[in-house]
Amino acid sequence: MSRFEDPVIISCSISGAIANREQCPVIPYTPQEYAAEARRAVDEGASQIHIHARTPDGTPSYEADDFRAITEAILAEVGDVIVNYSTGAIGVPIAKRLEYLRALRPDVAALNMSSMNYAKYSKRRKDFVFKAVFENSFDTIIEFLTAMRELEIKPEHECFDAGHVANLDPLLDMGLLSEPLQISLVMGVNGGIRPSARNVAFMSEQIPGGAEGANAWQVIGVSREQWKLLGSALVLGGNVRAGLEDNLYLPNGEMARSNGELIAKARQMAEDVGRRAATVAEGREMLGLAPKHQRKPAASSASLPGAAGSGEA
Repeated sequence: MSRFEDPVIISCSISGAIANREQCPVIPYTPQEYAAEARRAVDEGASQIHIHARTPDGTPSYEADDFRAITEAILAEVGDVIVNYSTGAIGVPIAKRLEYLRALRPDVAALNMSSMNYAKYSKRRKDFVFKAVFENSFDTIIEFLTAMRELEIKPEHECFDAGHVANLDPLLDMGLLSEPLQISLVMGVNGGIRPSARNVAFMSEQIPGGAEGANAWQVIGVSREQWKLLGSALVLGGNVRAGLEDNLYLPNGEMARSNGELIAKARQMAEDVGRRAATVAEGREMLGLAPKHQRKPAASSASLPGAAGSGEA
């Protein structure tokens, strides 16, 4: 069997934290809307759901209660899927972001692998839509990684440039990481690597063990450049992510009417190169995750460090 026949993990970035309903009317806000979108995505082949929490009015949230309500609604709807939480934020204390990891213990949590300029630029406006410094020092990375190891949460290493992949090397040497790793090559953000097929190949070559080694890797393509990037990843043996966080548009330029439409297109692309969507069980095995029934339960809120008025932000 060639690698092109191997299953591909298709992840769905279900909402993000930036786009709103003025830009795309189908972005989910409420737990019930998240659940409906997760159902559409899973039905089309997604085995992993990446979650940024929101309050029911659409405001980005870092509260454990909002993550809990969304996660419970999704799992009640789909039964089983790999649950992946965002931890990236600008101006939100690390303690706050660790709080919902400790409370809920998702299967996977994103771990950004370097500090960088993070921006969106508009050629039409001749100005930045937004711009900020995204702090992810080694101290920050190690703090998140130490907590994830304690909680048995798999890190998803989000790498926006080749040097970010290289930041895995000292962590592996220190024994803070164990393979198989889950590595995301993020392209299309101003401040990171340019979104090109050549750069997909270049970035994948930097992965410890190489693109065809034991470590699972995926491409996250931001903006309408997404589809050529996902196509490159699929041919090279990588996994892919699609969803309303990353890109609102289908390849023909039409705005997607659901996450399901975006996942269906990613699945079709995989099938066109002789691959197929992985099942949830296959995805767990590929990422080195324990089967669902072997996962430790989340801690109750009363047992969390800092509960009952610790003063943590």
